[in-house]
Amino acid sequence: MAANGAPAVTAEEVEELRKQLETLQASLRKKEAELELVAPYSRSYGRSLVASVLESESQGLSLVGKTIRVGGWVKTGREAGAGAFAFLEVNDGSCFQNIQIMVTKEVAEEVGGLKSLTPTSTCVLIEGVLAQTPPGTKQKVELKATKVVHVGTTDAAEYPLAKKKQSFEFLREKAHLRPRTNTIGAVARIRNALAYATHRFFQERGFLYVHTPIVTASDCEGAGEMFQVTTLLSKIDEEPEEQPPTAEELEALRAQVAAQGAAVKEAKAAASADKEDKEAAKKSKAEVAELLKLKAQLEKAEEAARNAGGIPRTAEGRVDYSKDFFSKPAYLTVSGQLNGEYYACALSNIYTFGPTFRAENSHTARHLAEFWMIEPEMAFCDLQDDMQCAEDYVRYCCRYILDNCRPDLEFINSMIDKTAIARLEQVADSSFKRVSYTEAIEILEGVVKSGKKKFEFPVSWGIDLQSEHERYLTEEVFQQPIIVYNYPKEIKAFYMRLNDDGKTVAAMDVLVPKVGELVGGSQREDRLDVLTKRITDAGMPLEAYTGYLDLRKYGSVPHSGFGLGFERLILFATGLDNIREVIPFPRWPGNAAY
Repeated sequence: MAANGAPAVTAEEVEELRKQLETLQASLRKKEAELELVAPYSRSYGRSLVASVLESESQGLSLVGKTIRVGGWVKTGREAGAGAFAFLEVNDGSCFQNIQIMVTKEVAEEVGGLKSLTPTSTCVLIEGVLAQTPPGTKQKVELKATKVVHVGTTDAAEYPLAKKKQSFEFLREKAHLRPRTNTIGAVARIRNALAYATHRFFQERGFLYVHTPIVTASDCEGAGEMFQVTTLLSKIDEEPEEQPPTAEELEALRAQVAAQGAAVKEAKAAASADKEDKEAAKKSKAEVAELLKLKAQLEKAEEAARNAGGIPRTAEGRVDYSKDFFSKPAYLTVSGQLNGEYYACALSNIYTFGPTFRAENSHTARHLAEFWMIEPEMAFCDLQDDMQCAEDYVRYCCRYILDNCRPDLEFINSMIDKTAIARLEQVADSSFKRVSYTEAIEILEGVVKSGKKKFEFPVSWGIDLQSEHERYLTEEVFQQPIIVYNYPKEIKAFYMRLNDDGKTVAAMDVLVPKVGELVGGSQREDRLDVLTKRITDAGMPLEAYTGYLDLRKYGSVPHSGFGLGFERLILFATGLDNIREVIPFPRWPGNAAY
């Protein structure tokens, strides 16, 4: 019983009520869509979204006889009836399905005839009456055109995306057009749904969304693989007002300064010998003035020589960052974690969701130079709670897209990965197994010893698990997601809490089939002395982490968090082989197109 005498509510009951609420909300949205077909902010054109018709509860049957306008891009078009009419498959991106539109020769006459409508990628806005299709037809309704409102024509001979299947590598070169393909369109909708699910999950659980900076002066991971942000390079190609002095000219100027210095000594000596000699005193002052003038010229020349090429430098020859935009070295962030911790240590539970950057020269199918991260931070939270939050979040996301992206997932399951839906359902419906790092290594060593598997990267305690090890554990040994925890301190970041054994830290990774590591997290080190030593042992400057250390000085709190690479979550959901397919405009070494 609860303290007030009311029956206690279990977590399972709350979760069941949440699912019922989501079902009711989804049904309400569908009915509202049927009631109001015109798309928001498209009233000038009177356009209805394809999804509001084909994904309505009746799949459009309740709208038969209604006049609507549909706008989108032609996926396929063909003339029929000896040129009397044409069938267009039109998609507007609101859902996976295309709506079939039948246009007669007479209706198309005003816009150049049927041939102007049928080429793939033609943009159309067509008004017509919804009609029921014959029994056995894939879609229950089609649009019979009565008016063509808009045509954005396409030269079929030049359009680069042919109807035949094209490689993902080729599509990356056409990033401005690839969203029109079935696969990338489906991925975009799944990505959108996962982003929405992310915000819903944390908002429903009382987390605050915090925007952490993209430009930073500290290296969160301590790996040094950061993109530098500077305005100094912008002047490199500018022609200098004056050409910098040559080495010979500098030497000549230094010789002049030295000679003038000797002249000053001589003049001062003469003036000192006869203090009544006004001419000697006057000459001494003149020689000093000339020396100062020459020294100023030399200083200016040396500075010009140091800055040759447009980069200002100090007298020691180092880059002079005081002349840079931020007056210090600055970088694109590799993580929002440290900033997130600042807010968690005041507001309790927060999360960040934004882009991060790694200047890692990697060309693997699992790495990007720019990617998005979800990073929650929780006060009064230990490693066990951290693992539970990560599991709940991943399972929530899987269930959300299963419930809201079924047509896209069915296409993925059919054309990309036949295990995609089954994998998502397994993750959504089952708890993750916990395995210590030591246990995981012992399992892998046993596999190697038995001859069942030979890994490219040798297995021993202390190694950083590679993707092949992670996938073998999830796909072959446990055949489900697992959480590996308590890693050796040498292979983990400085901010992870040191365990009592002095060898391991309270870190955890969520490993999933198909991808390997999906989530990395830890209980954060909240002891000032231990954290200070970890930073210095890592060879990093304490000054850069003054604020981070202050959190441990002023009201330290046990806290934990994790980071999830958003693209890896999409990769897991879709089963695609390369992470470059799940982000709209991928960046990797040597590529920053579009």
